[in-house]
Order: sequence, then C-alpha cells, then structure tokens
Amino acid sequence: MATRPSRITETEVAAGFSRWLIPVGAVAVHISIGSVYAWSTFNRPIQALLPPNPWWFSPPYTTFTTALVLLGLSAAFGGPWVERRGPRVAATAAAVLFGLGLVVSGLGLALKQSLLVFLGMGVIGGMGCGFGYIAPVSILVKWFPDRRGMATGMAIMGFGGGAFLAGYLNVYFMNLFGVARTVVALGVVYFAIMMIGARILRRPPDGWTPEGWTPSIKAHRMILVGHSLTRNDALATVQFYLLWAILFINVTAGIGILAQASPMTQDLFQKTPLEAAAVVSLISLFNAAGRLFWASSSDYIGRRNTYIVFFAVQVILFLAIPAVAARQEWLLFESALFLIFTMYGGGFSTIPAFLADIFGADNVGAIHGALLTAWSAAAVAGPVIITELSNRARAALAPGASRIHIYDTPVHVLAVLLAAGLVLATLMRPLKKTRPLKTSHQG
Repeated sequence: MATRPSRITETEVAAGFSRWLIPVGAVAVHISIGSVYAWSTFNRPIQALLPPNPWWFSPPYTTFTTALVLLGLSAAFGGPWVERRGPRVAATAAAVLFGLGLVVSGLGLALKQSLLVFLGMGVIGGMGCGFGYIAPVSILVKWFPDRRGMATGMAIMGFGGGAFLAGYLNVYFMNLFGVARTVVALGVVYFAIMMIGARILRRPPDGWTPEGWTPSIKAHRMILVGHSLTRNDALATVQFYLLWAILFINVTAGIGILAQASPMTQDLFQKTPLEAAAVVSLISLFNAAGRLFWASSSDYIGRRNTYIVFFAVQVILFLAIPAVAARQEWLLFESALFLIFTMYGGGFSTIPAFLADIFGADNVGAIHGALLTAWSAAAVAGPVIITELSNRARAALAPGASRIHIYDTPVHVLAVLLAAGLVLATLMRPLKKTRPLKTSHQG
C-alpha cells in the first residue's frame, strides 16, 4: 500500500523560489498566444498583399478559424502528453510551434504564397496556441490549492490582455516595417517571451503545501478531496458533459456578440467605424479584467454559484438589449456589453478551477484540454447564430428602413440558450463518493 508523501512547505521547495513566479511564467505564455485574437488587424493588409483566392479559401479568415479550431483540438488530444511531460516541456513546444507558425506565415506573405500563410499561423500556430493554453493550468491549481480560481484567472487574463496589446502593436509595426516583416518579427519576439515563461514553469514537489495552509477535512461538498480522476474516467461522467455544455453556452453567447460588436454599434447607434473600433478595444479590456475578477470571486462564492450568476445576469442583459437600443440609451448599452464580456472572460478562467474541484488536480490539464473542444464548437456556433439571423432581418428591410431591430431575434435566441445554461448549472452535482477513483497521470 502506497504511503502518503510527507508535507513539504514553501520554504523547503528551493532557495529563492516563490510560487508567485508561476503565474508570471503562465502570463508570459498566455499573453503571447492571446495575440491570435488580434489577427483581424492583419486581414486587410494580407488581402491587399496576396493574389486572389477562391471564395472558400480566404487566407485571413480561413487562417484565424483554423487556428481556433486547432487550439481546441490540440488541447484535447495533447492534454495527456502535457500531463506526462510537464509544463516546461509543453510550454517550450508551444513556443516553438507558435513562433515558427508566425515566421512561416511571414515568409508566406513575403513570397505571396497563401498556402504558407495558412499552414504557418493556421495549422502550426494553432497547435502552439493549444499546447500553450493548457500548459500552465494543471500546475497552477497544484501550486495554489488555496486560491485555485485566482491563480488560473491571473494566467488566463493574460490571454485576453494579449489581444488588447497586439491590436495596437500589430498596426504600429505594420506601418513601420510592412506586414510580412512584422509577422516574422512577432514570431521571434513571442518565441523569446514564451521561452522565458517556460523556464519559470515547474511542478511542485510531491506533498508540497503552501506555508501555513492545511487542507480542510470539511471541504466544500463540490470539491473532491484526496483523489483525482484520469481524463478517461472524467469523460465517463455526467459532470464532464454538463461542464462542456456550460462552457459551450457561455462562450457561444459572448463570441456571438464579439463577432458583430462593431457592426452592431454602427447599426443600432449610428456610430462611426472608428467609434465602433474603440468599443471593441474596451471590450477586450473588460474581457481580460473579468478573467481575474470572476475566477478570484469563485474562490469565495463557489464555481457553480459563479456560473449561475453568469447565466442569470446575462439572460436579463440579452433580453434588455433590444429595448435599450430602441430607446437609444447608449451608456446602458455599453454597460451591458462590458458586463457581458467580463462574464465571457470569467467563464474561461473559472472552468479550470471548477474541473480541479470536481475531478481532482492531478490530471486537470488533460481534462481541461478535452473540455476546450466546447470553445472550438462555440467559435462556429456563436457567429453563425447572430450573423445569419441578423443578415436575414437586414435583407427583409425595405430600402432606407431603420436597422434598429435587426438584432432582436439573434439576441433573443442567445438569451434562450443562456436560460438553458442556467438550468444546467443548477443541475451540477459533485461526484458520488462510491465511484472508484484513480490517481494515475495517464489519460
């Protein structure tokens, strides 16, 4: 019978090393791969540079979509490998893939080869995003068993913040060096930043606990104590699929609005494209801030209660948006939009801690990777719902008619979906104590 390892305190880990360096390394990785969300800044420069392509292969858009899909798929299939090899190896692989992907894309732009652009950022870079996204997660919940939500929130906040910074830096450097040289240079810079982050990341020793912290024997009933499920065991539970659906619904609603945020503000409030772009930039800030705020709050109010708040509040906001737009209440509309995006970001950052609570911390990276397929599915579903339904309403308008109501139907559809998410969140229950549990690191 295996003996439980003796406890090791923070001061015994390594001279001069603090667990607070782990989030710094995680942010270095996430702020780099998060720049993928600013890829749209390259759309028009790439279109102007490359020769015409068939309608089904438009390098800027096809590349971005492929990168997001491969982010989810590589996270899902690479999760067990990340758990086996550890965060440093995984983050190093992510740095190589993401940096190489940008360099290949830059060379493709210089040579005017659309396929190289797609292969570089879409395929290679997308895989780097997937490995980089999950690499720090499992060790963060192990280094911070007392603050799981806050720790994962700090790292995943970097993903949202990376998009905000890249949105400005991409344009600035393209004006100085051109699009091809900018993409190559960014590949080199992001590789260096991610490698610095990778060198910081490490697993805690067996039996390690934070100084002065003792696991409670009366833990919250939603938190699994003393055991961990493997990825395959987690996939056999109802809880995994409830969490998959919860994440899918939250992301679908948020990314649906994100896909149309600029045209929506122009159609509903007659804002200029420049004014709409400013709103989109502010959205990214609230997205990033929400990742830290809501994940940290979940340490106190609980993960399930956090998602119940997300869905209940968003149902109200989505139902209110058409009325707010009809009354031309711009400040209320902006406030609703920004609050929605704090919860969109908060959904991403809270889910790793929720997984660690339900399934244990040992294999949370692999389980989180499998769950991120919900993100890939939502990246398709959300924009389709709001874009297709609003386009149909726009096409049905008489010439010169107001566009004030063209988003009513898609927003109401998303509100119904969020109401379903509220029901699913209330149905979430802890694992039954009678279930056989394993502690293997194998997926």
